Amino acid sequence: MPEQVAADHKDQLEVEWQFDALDVRPIGRWLERRSSGEAPTVSAGETREISDTYFDTEDWRIYRAGYALRVRRAGSKKPEATMKLLNPADGTAGLRRRREISETLDGEGAGPETLGDAPGPVGERVRALAGSRSLRPIFEVGTRRSAYPLVLDGAEVGEVALDETSIPLENGAEPAALRRVEVEVEPEALPAVEPFVESLREECRLAPATASKYEAGLFARQLRPPEPPDLGPKAVDGSLTVGEVAFAVMRGQFEKFLAHEPGTRLGEDPEELHDMRVASRRMRAAMRIFDEALPVRARKLQEELRWIAGVLGEVRDLDVQLGQIETWISEAVPEDREPLGALRSVLEEQREKNRKAMLRALDSRRYANLIESLTGFLRRGPSRRSRAARRPVLAVAPGLIKDRYRKVRKLGDRLAEDSPGEDYHTLRKRGKRLRYALEFLSDLYGDPAKDLIKPLKALQDVLGDHQDAEVAVANLRELSTARSRGRKLPPQAVFVMGGIAHRYQVQARELRGRFPKAYGEIRGKPWRKLKKVMEKARPRDAAGSV
Repeated sequence: MPEQVAADHKDQLEVEWQFDALDVRPIGRWLERRSSGEAPTVSAGETREISDTYFDTEDWRIYRAGYALRVRRAGSKKPEATMKLLNPADGTAGLRRRREISETLDGEGAGPETLGDAPGPVGERVRALAGSRSLRPIFEVGTRRSAYPLVLDGAEVGEVALDETSIPLENGAEPAALRRVEVEVEPEALPAVEPFVESLREECRLAPATASKYEAGLFARQLRPPEPPDLGPKAVDGSLTVGEVAFAVMRGQFEKFLAHEPGTRLGEDPEELHDMRVASRRMRAAMRIFDEALPVRARKLQEELRWIAGVLGEVRDLDVQLGQIETWISEAVPEDREPLGALRSVLEEQREKNRKAMLRALDSRRYANLIESLTGFLRRGPSRRSRAARRPVLAVAPGLIKDRYRKVRKLGDRLAEDSPGEDYHTLRKRGKRLRYALEFLSDLYGDPAKDLIKPLKALQDVLGDHQDAEVAVANLRELSTARSRGRKLPPQAVFVMGGIAHRYQVQARELRGRFPKAYGEIRGKPWRKLKKVMEKARPRDAAGSV
């Protein structure tokens, strides 16, 4: 990550030891004795008053993303907004390594409106996370800080801060008090400063802090950010009904879906969006697989999940394409890199447009209704009046798996190298449905189910790479004019894209040649073994056979 993007914007790794102290005055005297001699030396201390206000939304969106958000005022300086990752201390030494993003705020105001309008990296992230929700101050912290610069080889490499902190409480109660020693250093100076910190800890008898100021403030003010919703049981075993299994599977996927929403909003790690989208697809897959055991309203929820998955997919597809372009650029000869850079710019503009549309969707009433409806639906669980939902899962599961396996075989057995690309794509979708069914029910059948999932994943990799190659060719064909994106590419870029498209066509043919071997691994012994186990586990009074 960049250490600094502008004079008043920072995105860096904070390396800091935090210790609790009963009294910081003896530690000040200890530091003053280190003003010369053994390195690092300690410069004369400076005392300043600091006021920190922490903010979040009513539903704790900043906290749920793993950050604390504060605005700091220190003397005559402009207010500074900071987001810090809520990383725990490393081991028992009190050391924390945390990402710290900050920007200076314009003017004297430092309230929610100023934060929401801030143009830098903090403001951008706050808007993405909070969306339509308003920020609110959650508590304030006042600190009297005595700061002692650490000097190594004539250069300042860090600071020892002796903090006397007060956390105002409600109802006129006596403020909570903290005495804290914090040693912050530049990451590259860590090895040289560690012996100094160890001496400080031992000689001043300091205890590693168990909580940051933010965590201490939450505790002192008795603020408890909400835990993920308890939707009900998620474990799957053979004693359950098919309805209970269906809801257990959907609850697990919904929890993953919600857990990846903050990272999707931030947009820094493409895998967060990918995982959120996959969770939505798996919920839809579970609704299709267990359709007969679910209430009718599940079909409406399935359609709404299709909608949000499509919105996420618009950004995810461009993430994949941009990843492809980075590979093309790294492999291209020097004269081809500039035209490919023009292509990248077109896709980046489209991704930004699609990302804004995605954030609007996540902030919409429609999305809020989906989350509310799914939460209530999953908490209620299966209908007790539904005969289909009350059937033992061990009686129903074999048919669910067999039906999907038969559809895979029906198409896969007749695929040849000259088959239409759409047939390969259809087989990929059928294979995915079979794999989801096996994964949802694998706890019922153990290793035999897992032994079929493994070659299915390998087959999915071949079919997925084939689909990606064909999609890449189609995308390149579309981008060659770029009319749909409102921007023309230079002729050199179109020429280079033609060569890349040819490479993808060759790759698609090679993958078709690998298909028969990968497909053959899902037939024969793995399937016969699973059939045998399913039949053995099936209740004796269940009609039909596997």
